[in-house]
Amino acid sequence: MTALFRPTVSKRILFFLLVDIVLSLLSFYMAYLLRFNFHIPERYFVHFWSVWALLVFFKIGAMFFFKSYFIIWRFFGFGDAANIVKAHIAAYGLFVVIYLLFSPVFQPFPRSVILIDFFLSILFIGLLRASKRFWNESFREHAVKPTLLVGANSKTGTIIQSALKDEIDYYPVAIAALENDGNIRDAYIHNVRIYDIERIAEVVKEKQIVSAILTETVKQAELRALVDRLNALEIKEIKQVKLLGSEHEKLEDLSIEDLLARHPKDLDLDVIEHFIQDKTVLITGAGGSIGSEIVRQCFLFGAASLVLVDNGEYNLYRIGEEVPSADLRLIDVTDEKTMDSLMASVKPEIVIHAAAYKHVPICEHNPKPAVWNNVKGTKCVIDASIAHAVEKLVIISTDKAVRPTSVMGATKRVTELYAQNVESRQTEIVAVRFGNVLGSSGSVIPKFKKQIENGGPVTVTHPDMTRYFMLIPEACQLVLQTAAMAKGGELFILDMGEPVKIIDLAKQMIRLYGKEEMIDIVFSGLRPGEKLYEELLLDESEQKTQYSSVFIARPTRYDIGQLTDDIEALLMAENKVEALRKIVPEFTREDWL
Repeated sequence: MTALFRPTVSKRILFFLLVDIVLSLLSFYMAYLLRFNFHIPERYFVHFWSVWALLVFFKIGAMFFFKSYFIIWRFFGFGDAANIVKAHIAAYGLFVVIYLLFSPVFQPFPRSVILIDFFLSILFIGLLRASKRFWNESFREHAVKPTLLVGANSKTGTIIQSALKDEIDYYPVAIAALENDGNIRDAYIHNVRIYDIERIAEVVKEKQIVSAILTETVKQAELRALVDRLNALEIKEIKQVKLLGSEHEKLEDLSIEDLLARHPKDLDLDVIEHFIQDKTVLITGAGGSIGSEIVRQCFLFGAASLVLVDNGEYNLYRIGEEVPSADLRLIDVTDEKTMDSLMASVKPEIVIHAAAYKHVPICEHNPKPAVWNNVKGTKCVIDASIAHAVEKLVIISTDKAVRPTSVMGATKRVTELYAQNVESRQTEIVAVRFGNVLGSSGSVIPKFKKQIENGGPVTVTHPDMTRYFMLIPEACQLVLQTAAMAKGGELFILDMGEPVKIIDLAKQMIRLYGKEEMIDIVFSGLRPGEKLYEELLLDESEQKTQYSSVFIARPTRYDIGQLTDDIEALLMAENKVEALRKIVPEFTREDWL
């Protein structure tokens, strides 16, 4: 029974066809009544039905020609009203020509009835078409929005069908074809015309478009240029079609992550699967932004068992809820005996060490716990992994370890040195260095989002500050890929693409929220330990790999006996900064404290 009333194109055409016939009869009869002051002489009524039938025939033909039977009722707009007027002019104009050519056949016939009926018919048919739109916008919380669909493909048709079924509050009025859509300009998808992308300015103005939906995935640079173009046309609401599961699609707001994310072209999922599948994997810092995504990826690629280590109960609980089969261990990685006991009991084949303090200003103001957690914790994990013959150990590092200006960066450089120079025996140890990941707990993006939602201002530390960015899932997949091909002792560097100016990031986010006139950007000054520019390489001597997104840095030799003594001295030192400088001579730090 429900299927009977489900809207379809054919049912909609039949409905409007029947209603237009009835309304045409009503308007024609009322025209007679008005013409004869509600007392119609019988002799003038003799050609009523034949004239009405001829007018209806012309009118319906013209309405089909101007596509008035293919509109979506609740989306009736100014262009549709104009087409109804055009159809009437054509139909009644044709009737007048026929009347002038064969006027004796129509006698007696009051010619003024045609003029009256012309206006009444437009009024009745137009009001009917506009009625649902008026009702929706008067009594619904969200009125439908004239929308531009960008891209001509199967998803485009799906969006139009969703609009037909009242599933979305968007009214597709035009489709903009992209270059890879082929030569399909001026064609139609479900009666919505396809225009060349170069014509969108005139189309947006003509059809009063206020929103856009992207139905295709385009390259990063093209996406940014397209968004800037739409923003310049006062289109602030931009959605995109994303796959939900294997069959269904959903609309999501275009995010800053979509505009900035670098999508590596050389991800080798088969290599990652072969590396992870059926292995016991231990992950430290498993509840953090990076650690939790590595957990998800390892679960996805078929790890036999997952041992998740974190010293934060809530973070461990959250990731445990996502992976119920995981073995959750509430452990501090700086606890040597506990880490050693854990390695002995679970016998992991792969260890991924993501646990660290990463927030630069906090580490600057708390150098002792930063050194203890980052250096001592990593050394404990490395030593325990070697002692229990873990096959592969992956250390997560950072671009802030390059010529560090912060305690956090210097501690990570120390861990890189230890991982490169320790006697690893049967364990292959690899460190992977990359920049900022979009949406992590320490990322600037969540901070900007909150500031914008609170009405601003958005605080940027410096107008020239730049950072590298990558999506968390892609960064974690590249980490696993580099670990799979590692032989031990390497320091891998992930290609993060082009650096992004933070002020440009802030401006783009404000535009995405449509609040350019409402939110200011203020400069707060560099925070303790921050750099203007991050680097990924110590020098230009990096070695290429078979993957364009992955490089190997030249190893830095450091006598392991001396390094071990220096690390012990660092852990015991009162002045952590001076002790760090002894191990990492390139560490430069202002006296912030």
